[in-house]
Amino acid sequence: MFDNPRTGASRACVAVGRCQLASLHALAVSAMGSLVVLALLLVPVGVGFRLLPPAARALRVLSDRSRSRAERWTGVRIGPSEPLPVDRALNARKRSGAIIADEGFWRDLAWAWLEPVVGGLLVAVPLALIEYGAFGALVQPFIWRLINDGNWYAFIPVHSTATMCAALVLGLAFMAVGLLAAPAVLRLHTRVSRPLLSAPRSSRLAQRVERLTDTRARALDAQAAELRRIERDLHDGAQARLVALGMTLDRATRLMETDPAAARELLLDVRRTSEGALQDLRELVHGIHPPVLADRGLGDAVRSLALDSFLDVHVETRLPGKLPAPVESAAYFAVSEALANAAKHSEAREVGVALTYENGSLRATVTDDGHGGADPSRGTGLAGVRQRLDTFDGTLDLHSPQGGPTTLTMEIPCALSSPKTSSS
Repeated sequence: MFDNPRTGASRACVAVGRCQLASLHALAVSAMGSLVVLALLLVPVGVGFRLLPPAARALRVLSDRSRSRAERWTGVRIGPSEPLPVDRALNARKRSGAIIADEGFWRDLAWAWLEPVVGGLLVAVPLALIEYGAFGALVQPFIWRLINDGNWYAFIPVHSTATMCAALVLGLAFMAVGLLAAPAVLRLHTRVSRPLLSAPRSSRLAQRVERLTDTRARALDAQAAELRRIERDLHDGAQARLVALGMTLDRATRLMETDPAAARELLLDVRRTSEGALQDLRELVHGIHPPVLADRGLGDAVRSLALDSFLDVHVETRLPGKLPAPVESAAYFAVSEALANAAKHSEAREVGVALTYENGSLRATVTDDGHGGADPSRGTGLAGVRQRLDTFDGTLDLHSPQGGPTTLTMEIPCALSSPKTSSS
């Protein structure tokens, strides 16, 4: 929605360069995988015990680099495996035995043999198209007169000016196809590599239990802090006004018989005080659960945020039913924080918000046309959003290259509380 032709061409060129890096990386992976296999073959004679641990660590470095590149290049996060067992207190034989017993090591090894065959050939496709296209567009016009009959370019016999021009056009077409295909090839490469680069199921379950334990503790702390905030706001706001209201009513009651005019002024003051207390309560409730969520649902609540923002915000919702109130509240405040960040930090003019429900999860995607370069480690905004989502075992993925656009994707596992059709 925010791309222009110049930006699209530059991204295609960057994708081609990344395909070249991925192809060279595949060669390094092949060499390291062969070294690991050699170490395993030498285990029976004893030499492999000393060779296997450093070879396995080097292979893990390459797989970790591939995971990092997948997230930077395509925005797909691949969870790492548990660290390899490298206890220095153990001798080489025991360290090698622990590595051989590690499931993540065997997944790395399987990836090392699959990557050059599948991934390496895949990323070579756009490179081959561009190189072959460059031959037709940049070389054939100069050499076709010097070559005898039998000079073919693809399916074109190049033996005249007309066929040379046809070869030139075909070469430019090959180059364009290679440039356009490079980003899609990188995404497909990530999809092919992801099953083996992902952490084993046992590791994922252990990581999830650890994460849930941590998020549960933080959720309890946040809940206690929120209760203290509500108590403080009530004590300093509505409660103080209500106490003053009661004292004023008592004075007015005593003056009703002796000074009706003064009693009337006090009653008017009671009215103003009660309005202030009611406004304090409204603001307090709005900070806990915005009324528009209960009245209109998440889609209309986000549209109200869009109307309040000075940015040009486009909202698209595809929610087949109503979601649980806590999930709607978390998504509402997360989108609100994302819009505030886009307005304050990215110098964005246009923002797109998409709310969808697929595979048992609510997904909220916020994309802006700002300058990019967002870093979740700076400030507390995105960290607060991540903590809010962690309470529901949700995830937050940020893709913000320099120059933009910035895409923030938030997912919250949940079930629909009531089915209905809501789309726009």
